[in-house]
Amino acid sequence: MSDATPAPSPGADSSGVSTDTGVVMAAATAATDRGGRPFWAHLDSPFAAGFLLTLGGLLALVLGFAVSSISTVLIYIALAMFAALGLDPIVKFLARRGIARPWGITIVFAVFGGLIAGLLWLVVPTFIAQVTGFIQSIPATINDFRDSDIFHWLEGIFGDGLGSLVNDLQTFATNPANIAAISGGILKVGANIAEAVSGALIVVVLTLYFVASLPGIKESLTRFAPARNRSRVRDLTTQITDSVGSYLMGMVILAFFNSVVAFLLHLFLGLPFPLLMGVIAFAITIIPLVGPVLYWILGTGLALFTSPLAALIFGIAYLVYIQVEAYVLTPRVMSKAISIPGSLVVIGALIGGTLLGLLGALIAVPVTASILLIIKQVFLPRQDAKI
Repeated sequence: MSDATPAPSPGADSSGVSTDTGVVMAAATAATDRGGRPFWAHLDSPFAAGFLLTLGGLLALVLGFAVSSISTVLIYIALAMFAALGLDPIVKFLARRGIARPWGITIVFAVFGGLIAGLLWLVVPTFIAQVTGFIQSIPATINDFRDSDIFHWLEGIFGDGLGSLVNDLQTFATNPANIAAISGGILKVGANIAEAVSGALIVVVLTLYFVASLPGIKESLTRFAPARNRSRVRDLTTQITDSVGSYLMGMVILAFFNSVVAFLLHLFLGLPFPLLMGVIAFAITIIPLVGPVLYWILGTGLALFTSPLAALIFGIAYLVYIQVEAYVLTPRVMSKAISIPGSLVVIGALIGGTLLGLLGALIAVPVTASILLIIKQVFLPRQDAKI
């Protein structure tokens, strides 16, 4: 009696699955034959490949020129966003006291607007007068320096060339044409002032919108993350924005302390232009870590033209304040900000200042701190999980 079970067909195993290599290869290459090849595989012609590469390069150049053209707008947006992050901790503080966010924003802008208007009304006339007096006093200051003991000591080291250099400097400083050439002329100065005023108004308006819509902006950015990671991304975003806001507010407070100390030292030591030097101190010391050192060098050097003794006292007193700020004020003011190594602060400030000037030096440190936070909470845990 013959076995009714059919014999396995050639090319098939006991489970009935075909193992014919010809059939398998045909099925694997069918998709390729129907157009499954990569896009670049269709560029068989060197002319077509070169044309598309050239077109891509031109498109990249156009995008680069477009970004360069709107660089001022991008700077305004960056300034407004960082100002909004700096004001947000105050708005949250008022919200914790039972004040609704819209009213908190109104109070913050009203208070800051009043302070800025009052400072402008009190400071600007005196500031302009002191700037004018500083420019007019340059020749007399150079003459006093030439008659000082320090000049004679330096002249004994460097020779008569130092006197010639001072004479050239005095001739250059007393020539109004050179001052006009440096400033670009009256029309350019007026245009720059008008541009600065309009830019400040744009930044204020954008800051108002950003502060009002900051929770919505953060939530919209969170939606770009996968749903399973949104809770973690939301928490990380909150930490970054809170830390950046605390850092920016802390830098403004520390720069204000520096300006007050510089103003008082110039006032009590009888050094000229105390208000002007206080404003310059605020603008320089808002740069993290290196700003106070730069102003210490600048303030001490300018004080030498007035009195070596006053310059010595100023240098020692301001150096003592820098130490107090570094070890007492900064830890208290920056307690809620992200702590980063001092070397990274200097490197970030130098890179940011080189790329974007003062704005780059300001935003480089919080950007560096944010990157460090992401590395600590996202990248390093993933690396630690790899065994």
